[in-house]
Amino acid sequence: MKYFFGLLFALACSAIVFSQTTWKPVPDRITTQWAANVNPANVLPEYPRPQLTRKSWTNLNGLWQYAITSKESGNNQPTQFDGQILVPFAVESALSGVGKTVGKDNVLWYKRTIDVPSAYRKGRVLLHFGAVDWQCDVYVNGEKAGSHEGGYDAFSLDITSLLKKGKQQELSVRVWDPSDDGPQPRGKQIKNPHGIWYTSVTGIWQTVWLENVSSTYIVSTQQTPLFDLQTLTVKANIENLQSGDVVKVQVYDGKERIKEQTLNSEGEAWIKLEDFKAWSPDNPFLYDLKYTVTRKGKLIDEAGSYFAMRKISGGTDSKGVQRMLLNNEFVFQYGPLDQGWWPDGLYTAATDEALKYDIIQTKAMGFNMIRKHVKVEPARWYYHCDRLGMLVWQDMPSGDMGGNSWDMRVGQISGRNHDKIRTAESEAIYRTEWKAIMDELINFPSIVVWVPFNEAWGQFKTKEIVEWTKAHDPSRLVNESSGGNFTYTSDILDIHNYPDPQMPTPEIFGARQIIVLGEFGGLGLPLEGHTWQEKNNWGYQSFKNNDELLERYTRLMNDLQPLIPLGLSAAIYTQTTDVEVEVNGLMTYDRKVTKMPVEKLRQLHQKLYNKDWLKMK
Repeated sequence: MKYFFGLLFALACSAIVFSQTTWKPVPDRITTQWAANVNPANVLPEYPRPQLTRKSWTNLNGLWQYAITSKESGNNQPTQFDGQILVPFAVESALSGVGKTVGKDNVLWYKRTIDVPSAYRKGRVLLHFGAVDWQCDVYVNGEKAGSHEGGYDAFSLDITSLLKKGKQQELSVRVWDPSDDGPQPRGKQIKNPHGIWYTSVTGIWQTVWLENVSSTYIVSTQQTPLFDLQTLTVKANIENLQSGDVVKVQVYDGKERIKEQTLNSEGEAWIKLEDFKAWSPDNPFLYDLKYTVTRKGKLIDEAGSYFAMRKISGGTDSKGVQRMLLNNEFVFQYGPLDQGWWPDGLYTAATDEALKYDIIQTKAMGFNMIRKHVKVEPARWYYHCDRLGMLVWQDMPSGDMGGNSWDMRVGQISGRNHDKIRTAESEAIYRTEWKAIMDELINFPSIVVWVPFNEAWGQFKTKEIVEWTKAHDPSRLVNESSGGNFTYTSDILDIHNYPDPQMPTPEIFGARQIIVLGEFGGLGLPLEGHTWQEKNNWGYQSFKNNDELLERYTRLMNDLQPLIPLGLSAAIYTQTTDVEVEVNGLMTYDRKVTKMPVEKLRQLHQKLYNKDWLKMK
């Protein structure tokens, strides 16, 4: 009998090992060094929501079944599946193990059996998706649990009532993504990738996980620093709060609890913080928070979070020019255009270490800011920016492009409005997802600028969208359209110019808006063995070797410096890494080569942060 059970155990283990070894990355694509560390049994195991933490959770990343079927089949789940896919890597990516295109005429199905621990039965079971591109329907044990539209925001479903007896439950997900055939936000995804347009990303591309909570639980929190008032405001959204329940928040400096306050009946509190430690790129200090809900002295729910005391604003210098201020001081902001693409995972980094690497390298090169370009990252990316001290400008992913024009002249800007006329459906999709993105990211102190539009890509109702964005989050600056058409409504006037740095005339525009150079540079250098394809790679201006590249980049820095005392507050260099056939990166697409010496770059960039550039009024 012992032999029989031993044999069963050995066969079960062999089945697990076999299921894991059937996965392998799609061949003949360049990969990052972290691809070798991807283990189907332990994919992206880090806690995915650092701004609201609990101990009771289960990671559902790993091998799922998948099928690509005709959209005409409707919501009928397939009876047969095509194979296994490694979640959370998009089906088009190498790390998914599939590498197939879906397209607007098909749908992508996922299916797996999940184990729900018996301890979870004592409360509610929430199913979380970090991001699914674009429209999805979720089924639990064959019953529909809910739907979601939006490729860049997280969503959750309470699946408690759909669970059957026993641990094992069946989970299915149906995804439809029209890519560039639809009006939805998609960034630089396109069904026919070329030039600055890249491979489509369809389906699950961020962590999927279960969470166990009580029937009364903290859904979300919001922390807003009032820098000048030495105060932190907090809000908590509580599900099923009962009369008499007490919601408290505690503030920690390291392990020391320095404040404790009870939230009022509206779920709000104002916490005075005298002699606080300010957050900045040079000193990225974070305070920890603990929220609790108690009922008659008994703990009902507890969640952790964090915040930083920092302020982003505009102010006038002694010459009457608007400047971008951090904690009431002018700090020139300089960073790369960061698109967040990976040759092996497309939208998804192979590991958390890989996700953090780009930020670490950017910091080592001497940049103090990153413009996250027409993409939203997993929450852990912003967490790393918070911890490492990196300012972030967050773009809204573009969509519904075409139909409007771009009219910008350096020095003289026409200001003519060429906004696109979107359909009611398209406009509603944009507004819904932009609000969801801001709500999801609002607690990350590293984010200092919202960018609703890039150039004129789908730009519509600019003045209205800017005013709506500012009203939704008055604590940050708004850059109405980086390099696009201008209504002069927002805090920032942002032009693009390749390859050399330029700026609008400060005497004309500088008294009204903060002047920034939202894109420049784009110096290209393809390196053999590190490119997406062997030939026909592209750059704004290409060079033959590293020395030529460094010499030209040095000239760009020398030309950029004189613009700062004239009125320039920030600049963004294109770009962090190569992306597919675009070879303008400071690093290669596989992150294995940095094209210019890191220390040399740091020395060049330090000259941009001269504290004596100007005097503020």
